[in-house]
Amino acid sequence: MQCPTCGNNNPEMAQFCVGCGANLISGEASVGTELSMVGFGEAVSRGFRNYSTFNGRATRAEHWWWALFIVLAGIVLAVVDTLTGTMGMGFLFQLATLVPSLALGARRLHDINRTGWWLLLWFVLVIGWIVLIMWAIKRGDKGPNKYGPDPRQPTSQQPYKP
Repeated sequence: MQCPTCGNNNPEMAQFCVGCGANLISGEASVGTELSMVGFGEAVSRGFRNYSTFNGRATRAEHWWWALFIVLAGIVLAVVDTLTGTMGMGFLFQLATLVPSLALGARRLHDINRTGWWLLLWFVLVIGWIVLIMWAIKRGDKGPNKYGPDPRQPTSQQPYKP
């Protein structure tokens, strides 16, 4: 199927053009009519408005404005926590924005024709490190093994003399 906007050849069952993103089902030649470009305030508003909406799509601008909001708010709250001597405001903010961040990530993945389940790779990485650290703490062999002597034990080697 040829795109009416850019002329790119697409698979027969494609809903959107792989070149320009135009809607191929309705035959519209306009790109992004249902997802207009958003600014910082609108992106933050959409993030909270669609707090747990994991279906649909999100624009690139919406995703990156939300990411900027999370980073800036995290920095501000870290400074406030430091100045007031508290330790909870930043943590509570991160906890409150976890679900909308995951929902926005899933919608952004939908926009690039990927499933939202790809977000679970972050959890695999985090949980994988936790398991590796716990395994290393628990399994730390005492004494020599096939890789050499235990570095925690004093050695009776002679000091190096040139």
